[in-house]
Amino acid sequence: MANKVLIIFAHPRYENSINNSHILKTIRNIPGVKLHDLYEAYPDFNVDIEQEKKLLSDHNIIIWQHPFYWYSCPPLLKQWIDLVLEFGWAYGPGGNALQGKIVFNSITSGGPRTAYSREGHNRFTVRELLSPFDQTAVLCKMIYLPPFAIHGTHRLSAEEISGYAETYKSLILKLVNDDYNIEEMKNFAYINDWIENLKN
Repeated sequence: MANKVLIIFAHPRYENSINNSHILKTIRNIPGVKLHDLYEAYPDFNVDIEQEKKLLSDHNIIIWQHPFYWYSCPPLLKQWIDLVLEFGWAYGPGGNALQGKIVFNSITSGGPRTAYSREGHNRFTVRELLSPFDQTAVLCKMIYLPPFAIHGTHRLSAEEISGYAETYKSLILKLVNDDYNIEEMKNFAYINDWIENLKN
């Protein structure tokens, strides 16, 4: 059975993001995929909680796609999490609305991958820095997968950006077509690595 994928996209300067523009263009017309641009939908930050809950209920795979701002997400996505994932609905007694749904982050970062390590400039791995998202997912009884990550965004060539876009498209197609093994995916630091491993 085909899955329905919801991409919750949060980028306050989307018009300046070559990487996200290119990546999203490659998956925009895939059946079963909905792109939900938070900054376009809520320029005043006035999130429609009930509408967002309906979107979540209608999809079984959720992607938080955003630039990696200060080791986290842009403010509107944080507001979305604070408001939409309500006690008694997403977590806590009776809060089972998201149980069993898959979720992960798709991020872009200016720093190279080597900067995100104990020995690197940022001292922590991306997975460690994404721990609040991981725990949020666990609290909501969701299945949290490794992130899709694009590093060194300011230095990527057109060819490299196209390569990331094709990898992302391959990932989305596998998710939609239910062609994946969750436990296998969890063995990789990044979900990109899982896709690349399948090619070898």
